Amino acid sequence: MLNNTVESLYNRFRVHFYMQVFKEPEKVSTDEEALTSVEAFSLECIKALGKPTVAEFSKMMGISAPNAAYKVNSLVRKGYIEKVQSQQDHREYYLCPTEKFCQYYAKSYEFMNHVVERCRKRFTKDELEKFDEMLAIITNDCMPELDPQNIRKNR
Repeated sequence: MLNNTVESLYNRFRVHFYMQVFKEPEKVSTDEEALTSVEAFSLECIKALGKPTVAEFSKMMGISAPNAAYKVNSLVRKGYIEKVQSQQDHREYYLCPTEKFCQYYAKSYEFMNHVVERCRKRFTKDELEKFDEMLAIITNDCMPELDPQNIRKNR
């Protein structure tokens, strides 16, 4: 029962994301600025990692460093991320979001915000606090292999 419920929830969020990725590009963006599906998935990973280096991004995606660099450079060229040099190690660069990146995610996450608002109307404050606590445990304790800090430690 729990497996089916988690799978159904995950699938609904995933399908909504895919719908956003594959819908026609906004009228304001040119074909050159539009994200490919792979670039959209790359942005998702970069966002999840929270300002990773190219090496961390490469490791998380399971792709070669040159392939990761190619994807990153495309996202830089399109204005979604910028490389910011590390103050400690000047050979390293962090992948940081730009305003364009933030605008992309504001639109992308509208659906999640609608779902959260519907939950606030449907459940009591105590139920929501317990649900939030349970989701935090699932996120932080039940998926250690996807924790950005573990990826950084193991590089």
